[in-house]
Amino acid sequence: MRYKPHNYQTQATGFIINHDEAAVFLGMGLGKSVIALTAIWQLVLDYFLVQRVLVIAPLRVARDTWPQEAAKWDHLTGLTLAVAVGSKQDRLHALAKSAMVTVINRENIPWLVAHYGAAWPFDMVVIDELSSFKNHRAKRFTTLVKMRPYVSRWVGLTGTPASNGLMDLWAQFRLLDGGTRLGRYITRFRDRWFVPDKRAGMQVFTYKPRAGAEDEIYEAISDMTLSMRTTDHLTLPELTLTTTKVKLADQEREVYERLEQDLVIELDGQVVDAANAAVLSGKLLQLASGAIYDENGDAIAVHGAKLDALEDLVEAANGQNLLVAYWYKHDLERIIERFPQARALKTAEDTAAWNNGEIQIGLIHPASAGHGLNLQVGGHLLIWFSLTWSLELYQQTNARLYRQGQTQPVTITHLAAEGTLDEAVLKALDTKNVTQAALIEAVKTQLTTTKENSLCM
Repeated sequence: MRYKPHNYQTQATGFIINHDEAAVFLGMGLGKSVIALTAIWQLVLDYFLVQRVLVIAPLRVARDTWPQEAAKWDHLTGLTLAVAVGSKQDRLHALAKSAMVTVINRENIPWLVAHYGAAWPFDMVVIDELSSFKNHRAKRFTTLVKMRPYVSRWVGLTGTPASNGLMDLWAQFRLLDGGTRLGRYITRFRDRWFVPDKRAGMQVFTYKPRAGAEDEIYEAISDMTLSMRTTDHLTLPELTLTTTKVKLADQEREVYERLEQDLVIELDGQVVDAANAAVLSGKLLQLASGAIYDENGDAIAVHGAKLDALEDLVEAANGQNLLVAYWYKHDLERIIERFPQARALKTAEDTAAWNNGEIQIGLIHPASAGHGLNLQVGGHLLIWFSLTWSLELYQQTNARLYRQGQTQPVTITHLAAEGTLDEAVLKALDTKNVTQAALIEAVKTQLTTTKENSLCM
C-alpha cells in the first residue's frame, strides 16, 4: 500500500530522525508504528546512522501489529524485521536473523539483556507504550536501563505518559535520556518537585507536585518531547460519554455497607473478608457489579442490578452491536449466562468476527484490549459493566472504537451503582485525565506547514 502521510506524521517522523532521544506522545489512532518505522527506514537505509533497532512492545502488538505494519506499506521495502516472541527457541531463531529491526515483547527484556550482555547489538531502541516502563522498580526497567551505554538512540512512544500523575514520568525519561532532564535518581526527582501528600507518621504513601512544579517539569522535557492529540489531527465522529446510575435494593445496599464498615460479611454460609484497604476496594467494586469472591475463590452472586441495566441497554440498541468491558471473571460468566449471544473477544478469530458484524455483544477485558486491537469497524457502542482504576487501560479500551476508521458517532456508557465505589472510580479517572491532559497540552507540538505527500525514499 502506498504511504501518503498526514502532515503530523511527516513531522513526527522528522522529530524522531532529528533527536537522538525522543519522547513521542501521540494520541491513539495516529499511527505510531508507521511513523516510527518510516523514521527507522531512513536512519538505517538512507542516512546510515543506525545499524540494528530493537522495538519493545506489548505481546500482541509485538507479534501482530509491527510485522503487519512493516509488510503493509510499500515505502518500507528493504527493511528486514524479525519477531522475537514465543518460546526460547523461537526467540533465538529470530535473533539469529540479525534483522535490521527486531521486535520483542516487554516481558522478555530481562532474558534479552542476559542473553547478550556486553555484546548488545542494538544501537537504537524504540519502546512502544513507553508508559509501561513507569515503574522504576520493575525488572523490565532495571535491566533495560543497564543497556543505555550501548544505545545511541532512544525513542519512547505512548499516548498515556502520565496516567497516574507526574510521578510516572521519571522512570520513562530516565530510560530515554539517562536522567539528564529529570534527574538520575527518583529521590532527587521527588525532593525537587514534590511534597508528601498522604502519610502516616514518617511513612509517606503519596506525593503531590510543589507549587510551580508542573510548569518546570514540562519545560525540562520540552526539547525532546513531541505531543499530539488525536482530536487535533483526525476528524472523528462525535463522542458521547454518559453514565447510567444503577440503584441497589435496600437488602443489597445493606450487604455493601456492612462489608464497607466491618470488613467482613457472611453470604450463603461463606465468609468474605477484606484484610486491608486495597482488598476492600476490590471487594466493594465486585459487590457494586453484583458478585463477590469468597475466601475459597468461589463467586457468590449478590444482585443482578447491573445485568438488568445492561439488558435495558441491549434492548435500546435495537440490534446494534455492543462492546462490553468487564473487569472480573465472574462478571464475564454472569453476562454470558444472562446473554447467551455474548462472546468474549480473546483471539484474532474473535476480533475478525466482531469486525464482520457477527457478534451482537462482544465482551472485552481492558488488560487484554489495551493495545493493538482495531474494533472500530464492528460497532460504535461501548458499555463499561465494571470499572478499572487505571486511566491508561480505560483510555486504551475506549480507543478500540473511537479511533481512525470509525464512521459513526461513538457512545461510551458507564454502569455505576449509586452510592458505591463505582462513583469514586469515575471521579478518579476524571481527575487523572485532567493531569495528563495538562501535560499533553503543555508540550503540545504546533505543526509546521508541510505539504502532505509521500515520503521520498
